[in-house]
Amino acid sequence: MSSSNSSNSSMALKGHHVLVTGGSQGIGAAIVVDAAAEGARVSFFDIDVERGEALAAKLNSEGNEVLFVKADVSKFEPFKAAFDVAVAKFGPVTAACSNAGRNSYADPVTYTDEEWESFFALDLKSSWYISKLCLPEMRKAKKGSIVFISSIHGRMTAPNYFPYSAAKGGLIGLARNLALDEGPRNIRTNTVSPGYTLTALVDSYFDLYPDRKADAEAVQPMARMGNPSEIAKVVSFVLSDNASFINGADLMVDGGLHARFA
Repeated sequence: MSSSNSSNSSMALKGHHVLVTGGSQGIGAAIVVDAAAEGARVSFFDIDVERGEALAAKLNSEGNEVLFVKADVSKFEPFKAAFDVAVAKFGPVTAACSNAGRNSYADPVTYTDEEWESFFALDLKSSWYISKLCLPEMRKAKKGSIVFISSIHGRMTAPNYFPYSAAKGGLIGLARNLALDEGPRNIRTNTVSPGYTLTALVDSYFDLYPDRKADAEAVQPMARMGNPSEIAKVVSFVLSDNASFINGADLMVDGGLHARFA
């Protein structure tokens, strides 16, 4: 993880306040790190306080401007309270990444209402919430960029991914509609869809299904899985003014996995 003095930084997010949800570890943490390296003031929310505080302290010690706030973004009031703290510290959010989410593998018959509500509140509704909170100031400024972290499972999937695939597909649809609704105000909304990425979430999946790890590795067109930093660099690009005409897109960052005919 590098700080803002990274030699390969383009400072593409200088002057921006970037908000990231689920930023304490994995892809989210990599996005926080990369956005800071690109010159942004970065606020990030998570329920993992220990990792969140440690990441913020490390980045701030390296000369970045980073704020961690504990928040359960699956509920609007705690999300708004954290959002208000971040805006008070760094000003209006100019670029946002909704990354918070978790896995859910289930049987559609035995899955309960409570499980559905809890899962979709985090994996889909929180992306509506981040939009609801950021859009008023973005509309005033007539500028903004929002990225939802979807997944290769938003477009294609495999057995036993209910309801994960449904939520990720929903994010792509949400971004597409917001792109049309907010595009006239110069507010861009896109999704970034990783394939297999070496995070704790992927590790937990392979712990559940150890026989699938070798299978997953064998089908990678680049003979490897991705790293969180490789996803983060794409997110920083799409959030930045360098991607000023990318709107309503789903950028698949999967090493070509979606190109494979199974």
